Amino acid sequence: MEKVTIKRMDDFERDVREEAAAVFIDGYYKDLSFFSKDRTTLQKAIRHAFCEDVYYLAEWEGEVVGILACSTNQSRAMKVNKREIVDALGFLKGSFAYSMLSRELHPPLHYPDDTGYIECVATTSESRGKGVASALVNHVIDHLHFSTYILEVVDTNTNAHRLYKKLGFTEYKRKKERFGKMKGFRERIYMRFEC
Repeated sequence: MEKVTIKRMDDFERDVREEAAAVFIDGYYKDLSFFSKDRTTLQKAIRHAFCEDVYYLAEWEGEVVGILACSTNQSRAMKVNKREIVDALGFLKGSFAYSMLSRELHPPLHYPDDTGYIECVATTSESRGKGVASALVNHVIDHLHFSTYILEVVDTNTNAHRLYKKLGFTEYKRKKERFGKMKGFRERIYMRFEC
């Protein structure tokens, strides 16, 4: 996609939380559809959670088409709020979604100060395969000043794994996933890029 512009989320002059939530849900719908098949309900459940100072958004023709967070050992990508999620999804599913998301997104990262952790990469289905994710990753590497970038990808996401290898990331560890069959993947693959 030509003329994709990338900005940090808190640099937008308009509120882009709803747009970012739509892209997040589009990218992770398979994983989140257990909680609701309605994308608007899912967006409502997570639109509050973005930490705007670590998110980078790709915009094309005035529309947000991709998101990426570059977290640190000081700040993660999302801080989910149980009340917001329960209000959107109901008590049972909301409580379970909060438990799952907070376990995934809240723990601090135990990486050195000079390491950026790329997470929550997603693009709209219409923009997939058009260079949006590559542009986001390259933007972060070119504009932030970390000496190392780390990311993880699940073994079933072969397109993302192939993309990260193409961008120069190398695999350094695999970790078997507990209850992997239920989650739909067997391993988490950890990859790094050294500047």
